[in-house]
Amino acid sequence: MNEFGAVLQARGLAKEHGQGQGLVRAVDEVDLDVPAGQMLAVTGPSGCGKSTLLHLLGGLERPSRGEVRLAGRRIDALSERALARLRRRSVGFVFQAFHLVEELSARENVELPVLLAGRSPRAAKKRAAMLLERVGLADRARHLPWELSGGQRQRVAIARAMANEPAVLLADEPTGNLDTAATLDVLRLFEGLRAAGQTLVIVTHDERVAATADRVVSMRDGAFVDDTRLAGHATGGLGEMFGLEY
Repeated sequence: MNEFGAVLQARGLAKEHGQGQGLVRAVDEVDLDVPAGQMLAVTGPSGCGKSTLLHLLGGLERPSRGEVRLAGRRIDALSERALARLRRRSVGFVFQAFHLVEELSARENVELPVLLAGRSPRAAKKRAAMLLERVGLADRARHLPWELSGGQRQRVAIARAMANEPAVLLADEPTGNLDTAATLDVLRLFEGLRAAGQTLVIVTHDERVAATADRVVSMRDGAFVDDTRLAGHATGGLGEMFGLEY
């Protein structure tokens, strides 16, 4: 972490595809600082570069130019092996499509990243039990993903993302496949994580989801066009916005 308390930083970050007249600037010279404990929402129209930016910040893709730092450590120049190790231990990912291992139970899905990080089966089982309790799914620990609702699967995915106590949680349209009630459950979880000091970056097209963040960055054509710090969280009033009690 640097002297400004930024957990995640980008400087001159760019991602390009193609060349010549076919050149596409998916992310165009972006600078970003995400302080510890901040919930940042990234919004914008489809194809504006939101997901690509998230992938660059989490080390899933390498930039064409620029650099990314996580807790003060430059990650874009790491070897593939070192980058994979860092993703397992320091970055949590939540995706719209859940990406759970269908052959594993909810508990085993949460245990998996703990085991891959080199911790003991006993530690993995204990951590998974604690996290499933935290997301309200202790009674579904033995269920396979197909036996769970969409909202329950996303809560398992969030528990899995938190398994190794990541420095930052990156979520790509985490409520995109969920109904209203399940969306509120996920937002409630995110708010609890933020209140506990977790740093989050959430890509979303839903303005109601973005309204729960500390800060909203809007993108267009690969660049930032607006950066708004919200005066207060909207979570208390989201029930009315979604038409449900929150």
